[in-house]
Formats: sequence, C-alpha cells, structure tokens
Amino acid sequence: MRFYWSLIYVVFLALPCFSMTGTDSTAQTLAQVFLAKDKFEKQKLERINVLKTRLMQESSLSDKQELVKDLILAYRKYQVDSAITYTQLYKQLGEQRGDAMAVRQASFYLASLYSSTGKFIEAEKLLRAVDRPNLPAALLPAYFEAYTAFSSHYGQSSNNEQYFKLSERYRDSMLMLLPDTSLQQRVALATKYVYRNREAEAEQILQQLLISTDDRYPERGLIAYLLGLMYKNKDDMDKAMYYFSLSAISDIKHVVKDNASLQSLAQCYNNRGDIDKAYQFIQAAINDAAFCNIRYRSLENSSFYGIINTAFQEKELAQKRALRQNLIVISLLSLFLVVALFFLYTQIKKLRRARADLHQANAELKKLNDQLLHINNSLSESNHIKEEYIAQFFDICSSYIDKIDEQRKLLLKRFAQKQYDDINKILKSQDVVKNELDELYRNFDVIFLNLYPSFIDDFNQLLRSDERISLKEGELLNTELRIFALIRLGITDSTKIASFLRYSLRTVYNYRVKVRSKVAGSKDEFEDKIRDIGDIRSF
Repeated sequence: MRFYWSLIYVVFLALPCFSMTGTDSTAQTLAQVFLAKDKFEKQKLERINVLKTRLMQESSLSDKQELVKDLILAYRKYQVDSAITYTQLYKQLGEQRGDAMAVRQASFYLASLYSSTGKFIEAEKLLRAVDRPNLPAALLPAYFEAYTAFSSHYGQSSNNEQYFKLSERYRDSMLMLLPDTSLQQRVALATKYVYRNREAEAEQILQQLLISTDDRYPERGLIAYLLGLMYKNKDDMDKAMYYFSLSAISDIKHVVKDNASLQSLAQCYNNRGDIDKAYQFIQAAINDAAFCNIRYRSLENSSFYGIINTAFQEKELAQKRALRQNLIVISLLSLFLVVALFFLYTQIKKLRRARADLHQANAELKKLNDQLLHINNSLSESNHIKEEYIAQFFDICSSYIDKIDEQRKLLLKRFAQKQYDDINKILKSQDVVKNELDELYRNFDVIFLNLYPSFIDDFNQLLRSDERISLKEGELLNTELRIFALIRLGITDSTKIASFLRYSLRTVYNYRVKVRSKVAGSKDEFEDKIRDIGDIRSF
C-alpha cells in the first residue's frame, strides 16, 4: 500500500513538469468559473432557502436541530454572521432538549466563529467556560479545533508569534485524537508539516489527498491552497499559480467566501506584472471577506490591496496618458484629413468645372467642325460646279466660235457673190438668236439637273400639294424652276437673273412672288431652304 501511494505521489509530482498545458487549461477553467460566480452563489442560496423552509415547517426539535446544523455548515464559510445566528439557535435547541453535547458543541462553533470575526473576548470567554477535565472524549477534537482557530486568528490579528505556537500545540493535541484515516486528520497533519517546513512529508500527503478528492469535497480548496503555498515559498510561481487556481476553482464552486486562494493568485499575478488580473482577484477577495465578515482575511487583503491598487492606478494613468496622446494624434490626423478632404473637394470642383468647360469646348469644336465640314462641302460643291460649268463653258464657247465662224464664212461667201439682199435678210432675222437662247437654256437645264438630279422633287416638297409644278412633256425646267435653280446656284440678284433669262426685272420679281405664295411653310425661310435642297451628284 505504501508503494502504491509513493508511485502516485511521484507521478503527480512529475505531471506539471512534463507539460505546462495543464496550467494554461486550469487558468482558462478558472476564468470560466470566475465568470459563473453568481450562478454558483444562486444555487447555494436556493439550497439554503430550502433548508430554511423545511426548518419553519418542522415541528420536531431533534429534526430542527439537524436542519440548523446543516444551515451552520452552509453559512460557516459563506456568511459568518448568519452562521453565528444559527449556531446560537442550535445551542438554544440543545438547551431545550437537554442535550449537553449539542450545547458544548455549539459553544465550540461559536468560539471559532467569534474569533474569525475579531470577537476574541467572546470567543475566549466561551472556551474558558468549558470544563475540560469533564469534557467527553468525543468532543475533545472539536475543543482543540476551536482553540486552534482562536489562537491562529488572534495571532494573525495581533501578529503575536506566541499565539501561532499555541495554535500549533492545540493542533498537535487534536491530531492525537483524530483517526489516522480521516480526511480531517490528513489535512491537519499536512498543515502542520507545511508550517513546520517539513515540505516533502506535507507534499506527499497533499498530493495523495488531491488525487483522492474532487470538486465535490469542500476540503479540496484547502488542499490545493497548501500545495500552492509550498511552491510559492520555493519561488516556483508556475506550480504555485496552478495549485492556487485549483483552490480558487473549488472555493468558487462551493461558494467559500472565507478563502485565501484569490488573494494569493492576486499576489502571483502582481509579481508577474499582470496588473489587470491581480486587481480583479484582489478586488474579489476583498468583496468576499467583507461579505463573509472575516476580520483576519480583510486585514490580509488590505495589506496587499494598496500595492496592487497603486500599480493598477498607475497602469490606468499610463493607459489614460496613452489614450490622451492617441486622441491628440487622431485629432491631428482627423484635422489633416479634413484639410485633405477640403483640398480634394476643391480640386474635384475645379476638375468638374474643367470637364464642363472641356465638354462645352468640345461641343463648340464639334459645332465648328460641322460648320467647317459644311463649308468644305459647300466649297467642294462650288468647286465642282465651277469645274463642271468651266468645262461646259469652254464647250459652249467653242461651239459658238464655230457657229460664228460658219456665219462669217456664209456672209463672206454671200458678200463675194454680191448677194446683198440675202446678207441683209440674215442680219435682220431673229431666228438665230432665238435658237441660240433655246440651246443655251437647254444646256443650262441639262447641266443643272446633272448636278442636282433631285432638285425638282425637293422643290415641290416645299410647296403646297395642290400648287406643285408639273412639267410639260420634253421640258426639263420651266421658267419658275429656272429662276430658283439660279438662286440655288447662289445668284439671288433679280437683275442678274433677268439679264440671264432675257426677262424684265418686273417679270422675274412677279415669278418669285408668285412661287412664294405657293409655299407650304414659312415664306421668309423659303429661299434659304432653296439653297439647301438637292444633293450634288458625284462624278
């Protein structure tokens, strides 16, 4: 059996050394359990309320006494004032029943509770009132336990070494009376070894106890705490924090407000430089001690709270300074951004104006290009007309020269033959002029219609449907069309038109007025439209 426990002890010692992931997972578990503190406390209060309800409904004194004892155990590490109240009730019930054992046991409970709240006079008075020689053997462990707690609490409050030694002596007396196999005896013995620096023996017992217990045992918190305390004394902070975390997990789950694990964790995190967690745990430890009304815990916590709080405040000030600096930087960057956005906005506005101007310029340029294209087309048309008319002009002139030469030869021949009457007759005749004019007009009509083959149709489109011009058979252009054909060619002066067509100025004017009266649209724009109609034929 001894070999079995030794093997377990060696394996358990080696386990934290082989892997630090256990420490990390324990820290994560603690964080989760810490967040669920209220849930565990709510469950505890529900169990307490059930006991209170049963107590109110119970009529049997013995059953009431058992329920009150359960309430004392529920409140003892949770809220000392309530535990004192129910311990006093337990004592009253014992007195009513004539149960001397219960009365004495209640006195030991009260003494221990009084000393934890700093009521040392009341506690000592109760303990001194005990008739130790006549005390039953069954109550001696409780008697020595109460004296152990009283001496330890007073020693912590007064920092008196004598009472610490006295506490050790009372613990030794209690150990002599407890069964060797009981959990209370094993925990008390390990505690004795820890405070007497017998670390190997203490650790062997504590590791065995840690393996044999789980979170269902309230004592597991104390077992893990003692292990953490030993490793803290060895400056092995990783293992110390691991066991303190186990202790804190157990204490939180059992809603133990009288705990030392949170305070010890706060010290460890403070030494590690993790001020946030240190402040979180010391604040929780102070709140627990205040709620439970444990005087010596409050004194312990207050001695460390100042250090941790100062570090936390300094960190907060540093964070505030950093935040202030960041705000200044952000403000400057924001200002710069606003200026940049304003500059960008002005540039965008300028760009929009430039684009609008460019668009307008492009539109004007397109308009100019269209005008230039129109002018070029007009010039091309004019050049083409000129080329066409020059060619026809030379052809007609050549024809007229030939005819004049033939007429000259004819007249010369008749003159040589002294046919003076024939010469006179030829010179007085108008047929030659008439024939030449008809030929001239026909040549004009042919040339013009070759240049503008759609002129007649386009011209009629400008007239009302009932006033459109119909040509006679074999007629290319009539007088009206010929007048406006000349206008289409750019000859708008009525005098020149009359001279070309061998009409009077009045006749040309009347023709123009007559045609304008037949126009379907605006009469003022009629001649402008005339100059635009007709597509010039490509040659």
